[in-house]
Amino acid sequence: MATMAAQITGSADRVPLRLKLQRVERRRKLKAFLLVLPLLLFISTTFVLPIGRMIFNAVHEDTLLRLMPRTMSELRGWDGKDLPQEGVYAALAADLKQSWADKTAAEIGKRMNYELPGTRSKVTSSARKVSTLPTDTYKDALIDIDPLWARHEVWSLLKRGSSAYTAYYLLRSVDLQYGPDSQIVASPPENAIFRNIFLLTLGISISVTFATLVLGFPVAYLLASLPAKYTNLLMIMVVLPFWTSVLVRTIAWVVLLQQHGLVNEALMALHILSQPAELIFNRVGTIVAMTHIQLPFTLLPIYSVMKTISPTYVRAARSLGAGPFYAFWKVYFPQTLPGIAAGCLLTFILCLGYYITPALVGGPKDQMVSYFVAHYTNEELNWGMASALGAILLTATLILYYVFNKLVGTDRMKLG
Repeated sequence: MATMAAQITGSADRVPLRLKLQRVERRRKLKAFLLVLPLLLFISTTFVLPIGRMIFNAVHEDTLLRLMPRTMSELRGWDGKDLPQEGVYAALAADLKQSWADKTAAEIGKRMNYELPGTRSKVTSSARKVSTLPTDTYKDALIDIDPLWARHEVWSLLKRGSSAYTAYYLLRSVDLQYGPDSQIVASPPENAIFRNIFLLTLGISISVTFATLVLGFPVAYLLASLPAKYTNLLMIMVVLPFWTSVLVRTIAWVVLLQQHGLVNEALMALHILSQPAELIFNRVGTIVAMTHIQLPFTLLPIYSVMKTISPTYVRAARSLGAGPFYAFWKVYFPQTLPGIAAGCLLTFILCLGYYITPALVGGPKDQMVSYFVAHYTNEELNWGMASALGAILLTATLILYYVFNKLVGTDRMKLG
Protein backbone atom coordinates (compact mmCIF):
# COMPACT_ATOMS: atom_id res chain seq x y z
CA MET A 1 0.00 0.00 0.00
CA ALA A 2 2.81 2.37 0.84
CA THR A 3 4.47 1.68 -2.53
CA MET A 4 1.23 2.36 -4.42
CA ALA A 5 0.71 5.60 -2.50
CA ALA A 6 4.23 6.71 -3.35
CA GLN A 7 3.67 5.99 -7.05
CA ILE A 8 0.41 7.93 -7.05
CA THR A 9 2.09 10.83 -5.24
CA GLY A 10 5.00 10.75 -7.70
CA SER A 11 2.63 10.83 -10.67
CA ALA A 12 0.77 13.74 -9.16
CA ASP A 13 4.08 15.58 -8.68
CA ARG A 14 5.24 14.90 -12.24
CA VAL A 15 2.19 16.44 -13.90
CA PRO A 16 2.72 19.95 -12.50
CA LEU A 17 6.44 19.68 -13.30
CA ARG A 18 5.65 18.89 -16.94
CA LEU A 19 3.30 21.84 -17.10
CA LYS A 20 5.94 24.09 -15.57
CA LEU A 21 8.46 22.97 -18.16
CA GLN A 22 5.95 23.70 -20.93
CA ARG A 23 5.35 27.20 -19.56
CA VAL A 24 9.09 27.83 -19.32
CA GLU A 25 9.55 26.65 -22.92
CA ARG A 26 6.73 28.91 -24.12
CA ARG A 27 8.27 31.91 -22.32
CA ARG A 28 11.63 31.10 -23.87
CA LYS A 29 10.15 30.96 -27.36
CA LEU A 30 8.24 34.19 -26.76
CA LYS A 31 11.39 35.99 -25.66
CA ALA A 32 13.26 34.70 -28.72
CA PHE A 33 10.41 35.88 -30.96
CA LEU A 34 10.39 39.33 -29.37
CA LEU A 35 14.14 39.62 -29.92
CA VAL A 36 13.83 38.93 -33.66
CA LEU A 37 10.58 40.87 -34.08
CA PRO A 38 12.29 44.23 -34.92
CA LEU A 39 14.37 42.53 -37.61
CA LEU A 40 11.29 40.73 -38.92
CA LEU A 41 9.38 44.01 -39.16
CA PHE A 42 12.31 45.72 -40.85
CA ILE A 43 12.65 42.97 -43.47
CA SER A 44 8.91 42.91 -44.08
CA THR A 45 8.79 46.68 -44.55
CA THR A 46 11.87 47.13 -46.70
CA PHE A 47 12.00 43.82 -48.58
CA VAL A 48 8.86 41.68 -48.58
CA LEU A 49 6.32 44.47 -49.11
CA PRO A 50 8.20 46.18 -51.99
CA ILE A 51 8.68 42.84 -53.75
CA GLY A 52 5.02 42.01 -53.24
CA ARG A 53 4.06 45.40 -54.65
CA MET A 54 6.35 44.84 -57.64
CA ILE A 55 4.76 41.48 -58.42
CA PHE A 56 1.30 43.03 -58.05
CA ASN A 57 2.15 45.85 -60.46
CA ALA A 58 3.30 43.29 -63.01
CA VAL A 59 -0.26 42.00 -63.41
CA HIS A 60 -2.39 44.94 -62.26
CA GLU A 61 -3.42 47.60 -64.78
CA ASP A 62 -6.63 49.59 -64.25
CA THR A 63 -5.92 52.71 -66.34
CA LEU A 64 -8.62 52.05 -68.93
CA LEU A 65 -11.05 50.75 -66.34
CA ARG A 66 -10.54 53.86 -64.23
CA LEU A 67 -10.54 56.50 -66.98
CA MET A 68 -13.11 54.94 -69.35
CA PRO A 69 -15.76 53.44 -67.03
CA ARG A 70 -18.70 53.79 -69.44
CA THR A 71 -16.89 52.12 -72.33
CA MET A 72 -15.60 49.31 -70.14
CA SER A 73 -19.09 48.65 -68.79
CA GLU A 74 -20.61 48.49 -72.28
CA LEU A 75 -17.82 46.28 -73.65
CA ARG A 76 -18.54 43.54 -71.12
CA GLY A 77 -21.50 42.55 -73.26
CA TRP A 78 -19.61 42.66 -76.58
CA ASP A 79 -19.03 39.24 -78.17
CA GLY A 80 -15.71 40.32 -79.71
CA LYS A 81 -16.60 39.33 -83.27
CA ASP A 82 -17.74 42.35 -85.28
CA LEU A 83 -17.37 46.02 -84.36
CA PRO A 84 -19.36 47.05 -81.26
CA GLN A 85 -22.84 48.50 -81.52
CA GLU A 86 -23.88 52.15 -81.30
CA GLY A 87 -24.21 52.08 -77.51
CA VAL A 88 -20.54 51.24 -77.06
CA TYR A 89 -19.50 54.08 -79.37
CA ALA A 90 -21.76 56.45 -77.45
CA ALA A 91 -20.07 55.40 -74.20
CA LEU A 92 -16.68 55.89 -75.86
CA ALA A 93 -17.63 59.40 -76.97
CA ALA A 94 -18.74 60.26 -73.44
CA ASP A 95 -15.53 58.92 -71.91
CA LEU A 96 -13.33 60.73 -74.43
CA LYS A 97 -15.19 63.98 -73.82
CA GLN A 98 -14.74 63.56 -70.06
CA SER A 99 -11.07 62.68 -70.43
CA TRP A 100 -10.45 65.82 -72.47
CA ALA A 101 -12.12 67.90 -69.77
CA ASP A 102 -10.11 66.14 -67.03
CA LYS A 103 -6.87 66.24 -69.08
CA THR A 104 -6.48 62.46 -68.89
CA ALA A 105 -6.78 61.71 -72.62
CA ALA A 106 -2.99 61.51 -72.93
CA GLU A 107 -2.89 58.90 -70.19
CA ILE A 108 -5.46 56.78 -72.03
CA GLY A 109 -3.49 57.15 -75.27
CA LYS A 110 -0.25 56.25 -73.51
CA ARG A 111 -1.74 53.04 -72.11
CA MET A 112 -3.14 52.02 -75.50
CA ASN A 113 0.13 52.95 -77.18
CA TYR A 114 1.94 50.28 -75.13
CA GLU A 115 0.13 47.57 -77.08
CA LEU A 116 -0.62 49.43 -80.33
CA PRO A 117 2.15 51.89 -81.17
CA GLY A 118 0.96 55.04 -82.89
CA THR A 119 -2.39 55.29 -81.14
CA ARG A 120 -1.48 57.89 -78.52
CA SER A 121 -1.79 60.96 -80.73
CA LYS A 122 -4.93 59.58 -82.38
CA VAL A 123 -6.67 59.06 -79.05
CA THR A 124 -5.78 62.58 -77.91
CA SER A 125 -6.98 64.06 -81.20
CA SER A 126 -10.25 62.14 -81.01
CA ALA A 127 -10.84 63.35 -77.45
CA ARG A 128 -10.29 66.92 -78.58
CA LYS A 129 -12.74 66.63 -81.51
CA VAL A 130 -15.43 64.55 -79.83
CA SER A 131 -17.27 67.56 -78.39
CA THR A 132 -18.46 68.48 -81.91
CA LEU A 133 -20.04 65.10 -82.60
CA PRO A 134 -23.80 64.84 -83.23
CA THR A 135 -25.72 63.08 -80.50
CA ASP A 136 -27.27 60.29 -82.55
CA THR A 137 -24.60 58.83 -84.85
CA TYR A 138 -21.59 58.25 -82.63
CA LYS A 139 -20.28 55.19 -84.46
CA ASP A 140 -19.98 56.71 -87.92
CA ALA A 141 -18.90 60.05 -86.52
CA LEU A 142 -16.04 58.58 -84.47
CA ILE A 143 -14.86 56.53 -87.41
CA ASP A 144 -14.94 59.68 -89.55
CA ILE A 145 -12.83 61.49 -86.95
CA ASP A 146 -10.22 58.72 -87.04
CA PRO A 147 -10.26 55.27 -88.69
CA LEU A 148 -8.62 54.00 -85.51
CA TRP A 149 -12.09 53.32 -84.09
CA ALA A 150 -12.92 50.99 -86.98
CA ARG A 151 -10.00 48.65 -86.16
CA HIS A 152 -11.05 45.42 -84.48
CA GLU A 153 -7.75 45.10 -82.62
CA VAL A 154 -8.38 48.44 -80.89
CA TRP A 155 -11.66 47.20 -79.50
CA SER A 156 -10.06 43.92 -78.46
CA LEU A 157 -7.51 45.96 -76.52
CA LEU A 158 -10.26 48.02 -74.87
CA LYS A 159 -12.19 44.90 -73.93
CA ARG A 160 -9.11 43.48 -72.22
CA GLY A 161 -8.94 46.76 -70.33
CA SER A 162 -12.31 46.02 -68.73
CA SER A 163 -10.40 43.86 -66.25
CA ALA A 164 -8.05 45.36 -63.68
CA TYR A 165 -5.58 42.55 -64.27
CA THR A 166 -3.58 41.86 -67.40
CA ALA A 167 -0.86 39.51 -68.60
CA TYR A 168 0.40 42.00 -71.18
CA TYR A 169 3.50 43.11 -69.28
CA LEU A 170 4.58 39.55 -68.44
CA LEU A 171 4.01 38.46 -72.04
CA ARG A 172 5.96 41.43 -73.36
CA SER A 173 8.84 40.55 -71.03
CA VAL A 174 9.25 37.19 -72.77
CA ASP A 175 8.73 38.57 -76.30
CA LEU A 176 5.05 37.65 -76.62
CA GLN A 177 2.01 39.86 -77.11
CA TYR A 178 -1.72 39.84 -77.82
CA GLY A 179 -2.85 39.46 -81.42
CA PRO A 180 -5.81 41.22 -83.11
CA ASP A 181 -8.27 38.75 -81.55
CA SER A 182 -6.57 38.70 -78.13
CA GLN A 183 -4.68 35.51 -78.95
CA ILE A 184 -1.10 35.22 -77.72
CA VAL A 185 1.44 35.55 -80.54
CA ALA A 186 5.18 36.19 -80.85
CA SER A 187 6.35 39.79 -80.86
CA PRO A 188 7.72 41.22 -84.12
CA PRO A 189 11.46 40.61 -84.56
CA GLU A 190 12.26 44.32 -84.12
CA ASN A 191 10.60 44.26 -80.67
CA ALA A 192 11.73 40.79 -79.53
CA ILE A 193 14.70 41.73 -77.36
CA PHE A 194 14.00 40.53 -73.85
CA ARG A 195 14.75 36.83 -74.24
CA ASN A 196 18.20 37.75 -75.50
CA ILE A 197 18.58 40.21 -72.61
CA PHE A 198 17.77 37.51 -70.06
CA LEU A 199 20.20 35.11 -71.76
CA LEU A 200 22.86 37.84 -71.80
CA THR A 201 22.31 38.50 -68.09
CA LEU A 202 22.61 34.79 -67.35
CA GLY A 203 25.75 34.45 -69.48
CA ILE A 204 27.55 37.42 -67.90
CA SER A 205 26.63 36.22 -64.40
CA ILE A 206 27.99 32.72 -65.09
CA SER A 207 31.19 34.15 -66.64
CA VAL A 208 31.85 36.43 -63.68
CA THR A 209 31.10 33.64 -61.19
CA PHE A 210 33.52 31.31 -62.95
CA ALA A 211 36.22 34.01 -63.11
CA THR A 212 35.92 34.81 -59.41
CA LEU A 213 36.15 31.11 -58.57
CA VAL A 214 39.30 30.62 -60.65
CA LEU A 215 40.94 33.71 -59.14
CA GLY A 216 39.59 33.37 -55.61
CA PHE A 217 40.20 29.68 -54.87
CA PRO A 218 44.05 29.87 -54.92
CA VAL A 219 44.02 33.04 -52.81
CA ALA A 220 41.66 31.44 -50.28
CA TYR A 221 43.94 28.38 -50.13
CA LEU A 222 46.95 30.62 -49.57
CA LEU A 223 45.18 32.52 -46.78
CA ALA A 224 44.15 29.28 -45.07
CA SER A 225 47.70 27.85 -45.28
CA LEU A 226 49.80 30.83 -44.18
CA PRO A 227 50.60 31.73 -40.55
CA ALA A 228 48.21 34.12 -38.84
CA LYS A 229 50.51 37.18 -39.02
CA TYR A 230 50.63 36.97 -42.84
CA THR A 231 46.98 35.97 -43.16
CA ASN A 232 45.78 39.09 -41.34
CA LEU A 233 47.73 41.39 -43.66
CA LEU A 234 46.50 39.63 -46.80
CA MET A 235 42.93 39.56 -45.49
CA ILE A 236 43.01 43.33 -45.12
CA MET A 237 43.98 43.57 -48.77
CA VAL A 238 41.13 41.22 -49.74
CA VAL A 239 38.43 43.17 -47.90
CA LEU A 240 39.87 46.57 -48.84
CA PRO A 241 37.52 46.91 -51.85
CA PHE A 242 34.55 46.80 -49.44
CA TRP A 243 35.71 50.16 -48.08
CA THR A 244 35.41 51.77 -51.51
CA SER A 245 32.20 52.64 -53.33
CA VAL A 246 31.17 50.41 -56.24
CA LEU A 247 30.85 53.54 -58.36
CA VAL A 248 34.43 54.59 -57.57
CA ARG A 249 35.79 51.13 -58.38
CA THR A 250 33.90 51.08 -61.67
CA ILE A 251 35.18 54.52 -62.68
CA ALA A 252 38.69 53.34 -61.82
CA TRP A 253 38.34 50.56 -64.38
CA VAL A 254 37.19 53.10 -66.95
CA VAL A 255 40.46 54.98 -66.35
CA LEU A 256 42.53 51.80 -66.53
CA LEU A 257 40.90 50.19 -69.57
CA GLN A 258 40.24 53.16 -71.81
CA GLN A 259 42.01 53.41 -75.16
CA HIS A 260 44.92 55.40 -73.75
CA GLY A 261 44.64 54.06 -70.23
CA LEU A 262 47.27 52.43 -68.07
CA VAL A 263 46.63 48.88 -69.31
CA ASN A 264 46.84 49.73 -73.01
CA GLU A 265 49.88 51.95 -72.51
CA ALA A 266 51.68 49.20 -70.58
CA LEU A 267 50.89 46.56 -73.22
CA MET A 268 52.09 48.83 -75.98
CA ALA A 269 55.26 49.73 -74.07
CA LEU A 270 56.02 46.01 -73.71
CA HIS A 271 55.40 45.61 -77.46
CA ILE A 272 52.64 43.09 -76.79
CA LEU A 273 50.23 45.28 -78.75
CA SER A 274 50.93 47.54 -81.69
CA GLN A 275 47.78 49.62 -81.19
CA PRO A 276 45.35 50.14 -78.29
CA ALA A 277 42.90 47.29 -77.71
CA GLU A 278 39.18 47.80 -77.19
CA LEU A 279 38.93 46.92 -73.50
CA ILE A 280 36.15 49.27 -72.43
CA PHE A 281 32.51 49.78 -73.39
CA ASN A 282 32.19 46.13 -74.37
CA ARG A 283 31.76 42.68 -72.82
CA VAL A 284 35.41 42.48 -71.77
CA GLY A 285 35.24 45.62 -69.65
CA THR A 286 31.95 44.51 -68.07
CA ILE A 287 33.25 41.10 -67.01
CA VAL A 288 36.61 42.44 -65.77
CA ALA A 289 35.04 45.17 -63.62
CA MET A 290 32.32 42.89 -62.23
CA THR A 291 34.88 40.19 -61.44
CA HIS A 292 36.95 42.67 -59.45
CA ILE A 293 33.93 43.80 -57.47
CA GLN A 294 32.57 40.30 -56.83
CA LEU A 295 35.84 38.53 -56.05
CA PRO A 296 35.64 38.93 -52.23
CA PHE A 297 32.08 37.54 -52.20
CA THR A 298 33.35 34.28 -53.70
CA LEU A 299 36.65 34.16 -51.86
CA LEU A 300 35.52 34.70 -48.28
CA PRO A 301 33.04 31.77 -48.02
CA ILE A 302 35.66 29.45 -49.52
CA TYR A 303 38.29 30.70 -47.07
CA SER A 304 35.96 30.26 -44.09
CA VAL A 305 35.46 26.58 -45.01
CA MET A 306 39.14 25.97 -45.77
CA LYS A 307 40.09 27.38 -42.37
CA THR A 308 38.12 24.58 -40.67
CA ILE A 309 39.78 21.76 -42.64
CA SER A 310 42.46 20.04 -40.60
CA PRO A 311 45.81 19.56 -42.41
CA THR A 312 46.06 16.09 -40.88
CA TYR A 313 43.73 14.71 -43.58
CA VAL A 314 46.18 15.51 -46.37
CA ARG A 315 49.12 14.35 -44.26
CA ALA A 316 47.40 11.03 -43.67
CA ALA A 317 46.76 10.63 -47.40
CA ARG A 318 50.40 11.44 -48.17
CA SER A 319 51.59 8.96 -45.55
CA LEU A 320 49.49 6.27 -47.23
CA GLY A 321 51.25 6.84 -50.54
CA ALA A 322 49.10 9.45 -52.30
CA GLY A 323 50.89 12.08 -54.35
CA PRO A 324 50.47 15.82 -53.64
CA PHE A 325 47.89 16.43 -56.35
CA TYR A 326 45.95 13.21 -55.67
CA ALA A 327 45.81 13.97 -51.93
CA PHE A 328 44.63 17.51 -52.64
CA TRP A 329 42.02 16.48 -55.22
CA LYS A 330 40.58 13.46 -53.41
CA VAL A 331 40.88 14.55 -49.78
CA TYR A 332 41.13 18.33 -49.49
CA PHE A 333 39.09 19.65 -52.41
CA PRO A 334 35.85 17.76 -51.65
CA GLN A 335 35.80 19.34 -48.19
CA THR A 336 35.85 22.83 -49.76
CA LEU A 337 32.74 22.23 -51.90
CA PRO A 338 30.30 23.77 -49.38
CA GLY A 339 32.33 27.00 -49.44
CA ILE A 340 32.56 26.94 -53.24
CA ALA A 341 28.81 26.42 -53.51
CA ALA A 342 28.02 29.24 -51.08
CA GLY A 343 30.47 31.70 -52.66
CA CYS A 344 29.48 30.97 -56.25
CA LEU A 345 25.77 31.13 -55.48
CA LEU A 346 26.18 34.46 -53.66
CA THR A 347 28.19 35.94 -56.53
CA PHE A 348 25.84 34.62 -59.20
CA ILE A 349 22.72 36.04 -57.55
CA LEU A 350 24.37 39.42 -56.99
CA CYS A 351 25.51 39.54 -60.62
CA LEU A 352 21.97 39.00 -61.90
CA GLY A 353 20.94 42.40 -60.53
CA TYR A 354 23.96 44.47 -61.60
CA TYR A 355 23.18 47.88 -63.05
CA ILE A 356 25.87 50.53 -62.42
CA THR A 357 28.90 48.59 -63.67
CA PRO A 358 27.45 47.40 -67.03
CA ALA A 359 25.96 50.86 -67.60
CA LEU A 360 29.37 52.55 -67.18
CA VAL A 361 31.84 50.08 -68.69
CA GLY A 362 29.59 48.06 -71.01
CA GLY A 363 28.47 48.82 -74.52
CA PRO A 364 24.89 49.15 -75.81
CA LYS A 365 24.76 45.38 -76.42
CA ASP A 366 26.06 44.53 -72.94
CA GLN A 367 23.25 45.96 -70.81
CA MET A 368 21.58 43.55 -68.40
CA VAL A 369 17.97 43.24 -67.25
CA SER A 370 18.42 45.77 -64.45
CA TYR A 371 19.24 48.47 -67.01
CA PHE A 372 15.85 48.01 -68.65
CA VAL A 373 14.11 47.98 -65.28
CA ALA A 374 15.69 51.35 -64.54
CA HIS A 375 14.86 52.58 -68.05
CA TYR A 376 11.17 51.77 -67.75
CA THR A 377 11.05 53.19 -64.21
CA ASN A 378 12.92 56.46 -64.70
CA GLU A 379 12.45 57.33 -68.37
CA GLU A 380 9.37 55.59 -69.75
CA LEU A 381 7.50 55.75 -66.43
CA ASN A 382 6.09 52.35 -67.33
CA TRP A 383 5.86 50.76 -63.90
CA GLY A 384 4.04 47.70 -65.22
CA MET A 385 6.85 46.78 -67.60
CA ALA A 386 9.54 47.45 -65.01
CA SER A 387 7.69 45.32 -62.45
CA ALA A 388 7.20 42.48 -64.95
CA LEU A 389 10.91 42.37 -65.81
CA GLY A 390 11.80 42.44 -62.12
CA ALA A 391 9.28 39.72 -61.30
CA ILE A 392 10.58 37.43 -64.04
CA LEU A 393 14.18 38.01 -62.93
CA LEU A 394 13.20 37.23 -59.33
CA THR A 395 11.35 34.08 -60.38
CA ALA A 396 14.27 32.93 -62.52
CA THR A 397 16.66 33.52 -59.61
CA LEU A 398 14.52 31.47 -57.22
CA ILE A 399 14.18 28.64 -59.74
CA LEU A 400 17.93 28.58 -60.39
CA TYR A 401 18.62 28.59 -56.66
CA TYR A 402 16.19 25.70 -56.14
CA VAL A 403 17.72 23.67 -58.97
CA PHE A 404 21.25 24.45 -57.77
CA ASN A 405 20.40 23.41 -54.23
CA LYS A 406 18.83 20.18 -55.46
CA LEU A 407 21.71 19.27 -57.73
CA VAL A 408 24.81 20.47 -55.89
CA GLY A 409 23.48 21.87 -52.62
CA THR A 410 25.55 21.63 -49.50
CA ASP A 411 23.24 18.94 -48.13
CA ARG A 412 24.31 16.69 -51.06
CA MET A 413 28.02 17.29 -50.73
CA LYS A 414 29.26 14.11 -49.09
CA LEU A 415 32.88 13.20 -48.80
CA GLY A 416 33.76 10.22 -50.98
